[in-house]
Amino acid sequence: MNLPQDPVMLLSYVNTQLRDNYSSLDELCAALTADKDEITAKLRGINYEYDEVRNAFV
Repeated sequence: MNLPQDPVMLLSYVNTQLRDNYSSLDELCAALTADKDEITAKLRGINYEYDEVRNAFV
């Protein structure tokens, strides 16, 4: 699956998926065959970090 390339759209998409469908970022990445490092780097670029407790980028 192609994830959104725009960081803000990616943030919205990933957080929605985490909230509604996946219990962790690892689970989301495995299911979508997505690169966890690429997602976290792109979202870090707009000052968001993954919070495991919240299961969201904040």
